[in-house]
Amino acid sequence: MNIPRSSFPRIVIIGGGFAGIALAKKLRNKKVQVVLLDKHNYHNFQPLLYQVATGGLEPDSIAYPIRKVVQEFENFYFRLAEVREIDTKNCKVFADIGELKYDYLVMATGSKTNFFGNKEMERNCMAMKTIPQSLNIRSLILENFEQALLTNDIEERHSLMNFVLVGGGPTGVELAGALAEMKKAILPKDYPDLDVRKMEINLIQSGDRILNTMSEHASEKAEEFLVKLGVSVWKNVRVTGYDTRIVTTNSDLSFDSATVIWTAGVQGALVNGLDASCLVERAERIKVNEFNQAEGYENIFAIGDIASMCSEEYPQGHPMMAQPAMQQGRHLAENLVRLINKKAMKPFVYKDKGSMATIGRNKAVVDLKNYKFSGVFAWFVWMFVHLFSLIGFKNKAVVFLNWVYNYIRFDREARLIIRPFKKKQLTSFTSDEI
Repeated sequence: MNIPRSSFPRIVIIGGGFAGIALAKKLRNKKVQVVLLDKHNYHNFQPLLYQVATGGLEPDSIAYPIRKVVQEFENFYFRLAEVREIDTKNCKVFADIGELKYDYLVMATGSKTNFFGNKEMERNCMAMKTIPQSLNIRSLILENFEQALLTNDIEERHSLMNFVLVGGGPTGVELAGALAEMKKAILPKDYPDLDVRKMEINLIQSGDRILNTMSEHASEKAEEFLVKLGVSVWKNVRVTGYDTRIVTTNSDLSFDSATVIWTAGVQGALVNGLDASCLVERAERIKVNEFNQAEGYENIFAIGDIASMCSEEYPQGHPMMAQPAMQQGRHLAENLVRLINKKAMKPFVYKDKGSMATIGRNKAVVDLKNYKFSGVFAWFVWMFVHLFSLIGFKNKAVVFLNWVYNYIRFDREARLIIRPFKKKQLTSFTSDEI
């Protein structure tokens, strides 16, 4: 990988997501050599992917070059690489561009879409974990309406205008709200010769409430907002199959849809090489102690979505969200410095800053430790938090101006088919590869 030798300990970070970037920033100009590896040369702000998918934002406004983040850091190196395996005995990382020895290894590989073993859903559904996937969804949505204009087959037109979202978590709820806003204010103007009123948005949740990781108040208000926007919310319904046309469930309910978007769950994005005993089965996360050390290893750490730090308060590990990832990244940087200086490490304590979700214009729900609220004020809080969390002043400014313009004009100008997407691609690739 052409990394120069150094008298400083070498810390290799795999992954440039929230956790990896937070760790890298905190290690800035410390007496260590840091090598960050990622298969993309940019950091992706995943919470706003749904706005790219629905034409609210362009992808470059939620992405930031990793090299720009670290360009002024001393003894810091970034390599565009996909890590394929880890040799824990010889302390080596093997990637598509070569191999690299490490003194300390940090797994910050994040998560990927979890289809829970349903290969048919994996093959035929759309996922939304990356910018390319969001662009595919945006193209497919617009192509469906273009095709609906051309067909005289009523059933085919209904299928093209029927959108099924599987999973009632924050991503599914926010995407459903964004689609409903498009139906209400944008698509009727774009397609005046098409009866957009017949467009359907179906949100399917296997549990008894949406946003089940938030408070009951947030769940109830979110469902109320969605129903008012015209979204059909189906609870206690589990999707069992999708053959590219018909969605089947564990009940008599079925849907005729050309577009099914899977937002039902995530799992850790593992790299081969770790002992099976330190992995959480099914969730594919790495078991870590209170110092984020991988179970059974002294010099391997895991942070963010890939890490499972179980406790009485979090028996399944911390939620797979940005806040735990960033807090673990910053805390681990301090612990690594302490470890190198032969000082005792400090245990990680998660500070829950709350959770939130937006459901369209002037509608959001916010859960804080002592306060739970919804509506317009919650919507402004949601916007402020997301703007503040974006990397780079330009991205903050562009997103803010886009939101102001969209709010005033009731418009989304990024509804462009830059790269046409054809469903036949799904037969050759899994959703996470597209």
